[in-house]
Parts: sequence; structure tokens; C-alpha cells
Amino acid sequence: MSGTWVLGRPPAASPGLLVYIMVDNVTSTVDAVIANGGEIVQPVGGDAPEITARFRNPGGNVLGVYQQR
Repeated sequence: MSGTWVLGRPPAASPGLLVYIMVDNVTSTVDAVIANGGEIVQPVGGDAPEITARFRNPGGNVLGVYQQR
């Protein structure tokens, strides 16, 4: 997948397509999201047995993070 961040668009607060970003550690990523002004909208464990979480970034967009088991 490839793409780019586009400025000036309204936030996707209720996503029709939810983008997940693969990370090494969801728990530490959630901590970084909170430390940088994000809000957790689905904590780790909400998609069990998958290791995921969803967050709203400071711009209002909802994104997910995924850790490979």
C-alpha cells in the first residue's frame, strides 16, 4: 500500500474505510498516541484474538494499529 497525507480535508471521524497501521508493539504505540494528543476509541483487545487498537488523532481522524501475533 502506498499513499500520502493530504492537508485541508475534513476529519474522517466515522470511517467508512478503517486504515490500520502495522506496528511492532500496540501497547507502546497506544501510549505514544495518548502522549501526543490522540484519544483511544477502542482499546487493545477489542478485536480479540487480533492485537489491535483504534484511536482518534489530534485532527479528528480515526485510525487503527495492528500488531502481528
